[in-house]
Amino acid sequence: MTLVDVVLEGPVGRVWLNRPEQHNALTPELGDELISALHALAHHDTIRVMVLGGRGPSFCAGADLGAMKASAGAGFDENLAEAERLGAVFAALADFPKPVVGRIHGSVFGGGMGLLCACDIPVASRDSKFGLTEVRLGILPALISPYVIRRLGDRNAREMMLTGERFDAETALRLGLVQAVSEPKELDARVDERVKALLEAAPLAQTRIKQLLALYRQASADDYRAALPRTLAEVRSGPEAREGLAAYFAKRKPEWTQDE
Repeated sequence: MTLVDVVLEGPVGRVWLNRPEQHNALTPELGDELISALHALAHHDTIRVMVLGGRGPSFCAGADLGAMKASAGAGFDENLAEAERLGAVFAALADFPKPVVGRIHGSVFGGGMGLLCACDIPVASRDSKFGLTEVRLGILPALISPYVIRRLGDRNAREMMLTGERFDAETALRLGLVQAVSEPKELDARVDERVKALLEAAPLAQTRIKQLLALYRQASADDYRAALPRTLAEVRSGPEAREGLAAYFAKRKPEWTQDE
């Protein structure tokens, strides 16, 4: 049995964490398979949007307990190697060049929160439970912190990291952790609604937007502003912009919507 299932549906790639009996707890092996799936979809010519979900009762309940127990008895070098391997998983999802919708349900703790925060548009079932619970085990959410802070901002991330409290879907929505909350039976329809909206937009422009958002986080304010005229000029002079404007003035749909 594969630890990560990939289902291709036209322009949509659905990626499923597949350790349902373990609530999709993260292991190094699952992380490796997820990185491979992300790499394949990033270079797949017809896939425009990815949906990340979890088989079984939970999206991802965090790190595997067996792996956590082993790390407690391991030395510094072993812990460093494991942390670097797991950190690459969150980075691969956060840096994925196409839009990612998170299909969130059940238990979402620790590393599961990192995966959620690395998605572009997380949509949660009302029965979801969340928490940055590491501090209550004497550890910390170090690897996922860049994505949690990006999602929640310092103020909200600080409280959740320091207390380790668990919270419900309505609180997650209020904090901005998720974009929408639905009844459990309506989750797939709500996810597909976001997918449909994403497919209306130009794919290369979406990739450039994600690059622009990454540059905003990484560059100084002056360097970011200086890069914007060239970025806009490159996009405006490209074939996608020409097609989009031509479709607008001709009162027709642009070509990228034809394969939905």
